[in-house]
Amino acid sequence: MIGRKKINRCFGGHRIILLLILCLFGICLAESHQAPRKRRGNRQKVDERVYLVHADKLSYDRYGIRPDAQILNGKVQFRHKGATLTCDSAFFFEANNSFQAFGHVRMRQGDTLTLTSDYAYYDGNDQMAMARRNVVLTHRKTKLYTDSLDFDRLYNLGYFFEGGKMVDKQNVLTSDWGEYHTESHEAIFNYNVHLKNPKFLLVTDTLHYNTHTALAHIVGPSEITSGESVIHTAQGYYDTNTEQAQLYGRSTLVNKEKELTGDSLYHDEKTGISEGFGNVVYKDTENKNQLFCDRFWYDEKVGTAYATIRAMLVDYSQKDTLYMHADSLKMFTHNIETDSVWREIHCFDKVRTYRVDLQAVCDSLVYNTKDSCMTMYKDPIAWNEGRQLLGEVIEVFMKDSTIDKAHVQGQAMSIEMADSVEHYNQVSSKDMYAYFEKGEIYRSDAVGNVQSVFYPIDDKDSTFMGMNYIETNEMKMYLKERKMQKIWTTKADATFYPMTQIPPDKLKLHNFAWFDYIRPLNKEDIFNWRGKASGQELKVVARHTAPLQTLSKKPAEDNALKENDDVQPVQSEKAETLSP
Repeated sequence: MIGRKKINRCFGGHRIILLLILCLFGICLAESHQAPRKRRGNRQKVDERVYLVHADKLSYDRYGIRPDAQILNGKVQFRHKGATLTCDSAFFFEANNSFQAFGHVRMRQGDTLTLTSDYAYYDGNDQMAMARRNVVLTHRKTKLYTDSLDFDRLYNLGYFFEGGKMVDKQNVLTSDWGEYHTESHEAIFNYNVHLKNPKFLLVTDTLHYNTHTALAHIVGPSEITSGESVIHTAQGYYDTNTEQAQLYGRSTLVNKEKELTGDSLYHDEKTGISEGFGNVVYKDTENKNQLFCDRFWYDEKVGTAYATIRAMLVDYSQKDTLYMHADSLKMFTHNIETDSVWREIHCFDKVRTYRVDLQAVCDSLVYNTKDSCMTMYKDPIAWNEGRQLLGEVIEVFMKDSTIDKAHVQGQAMSIEMADSVEHYNQVSSKDMYAYFEKGEIYRSDAVGNVQSVFYPIDDKDSTFMGMNYIETNEMKMYLKERKMQKIWTTKADATFYPMTQIPPDKLKLHNFAWFDYIRPLNKEDIFNWRGKASGQELKVVARHTAPLQTLSKKPAEDNALKENDDVQPVQSEKAETLSP
């Protein structure tokens, strides 16, 4: 028995030693699997605690509804990380580092931020303040009014979710939901957003607004009403100080009967200047016309406009729509603030026009609303069905949106296809006049060096009777339903040739040219410029100009000129190069 007890004691002692060794080994093994600890540097310690600075009365209710809270009353004041909060009463949860504040709650952070409300809960660990009822967040000169506001002091971010109103200078912003970042001055408003200003109203679904720059960033379907201008856009920027708008994403600007649409627009309400870029459409519903281009500029205060890059003017004020293209178009308005306002429209470089009953080509064109005159310059050509009209300058006068008369100046020529076998009725003269009634020509006058080739038709079988060749100084032709009724001339040299006896050199006048290959075929073809073939351009006619003289700089030369009466004054080289 004694030996067995000794053996048991020995085994018991060894068992204890073994357990101690195993425990020590386990601890060492556990320590070996732990991540190496980082050494703490000289990090500045920050006090995260919420401090109670003052209260007129402090009590506890160990058996009440707040057994873990200090009950504070009378001029309560807290301090936490540079911010102070005052209220009438509070529950202070010191263990949780938080408190509830009641009555005249006011939190002040630095010299620029103040938050007031009827109630607030503050969590010192998360630095989150939740203010409720009659909440006012004041940041510098900006005020945010709402009934529910959560303010995150860690990120200086406040957000409301039950409707709010921000007042910034003259701007008043309201929305159902929003947030405001006090460091970046950025505010984001969502759902039923209204930005009101004495000069404009912006209504949108989503708006970013900077209180420092007063710049509104539009990121949703929006409408801006300013005076008589209404802007529709889904993306852009609006400067509420300068009333300048930069709009993207196919925006539209409407001003009374005028509408401007483009891939991007710029509008300055104060100066009245608007610009459009990319697929621009300018619509004037009052005058029934549209302008298409890729680059547009317009000053509504002086009535000046400029359009270029695939510019096309479309006029639908008449029965048939007129399409006109030029490299550039300009509009000037005169007497804009009076009852006698009138405009000039300049189209220049490679003008091409198409309408079902009328096509025209010229280098430049000017339309004047004062006398309703459209003037085409430099190799102008006009076509009407089978008739071609050309000259140095063509003037077309309108009346009640229809053509009233036309005047072709210099090297005038009218050509009409009589049939499809190279027979043409032709008239050439120095000047030519055409008169219209209800859009139909009823009289045509040719004046100065008139030459005419005309094929009279037998009324019985509608065949050509022959060819009349006439040379005179003045000719008047009367038409009805576009058919020749009679011709009147002054003293003329006329010859009639039977069809089988027409000399080949009399079939066409010396300046005959048929430019059907230039003629616009449809509204898309106006963008395809085709000039006259080489050698078919109008000849340059020298005009009478005043004699140009130069004064010699050397007195000796002047004396020599006076002594020699046969010596003529010599024009300067610069004067000789001037165009007539």
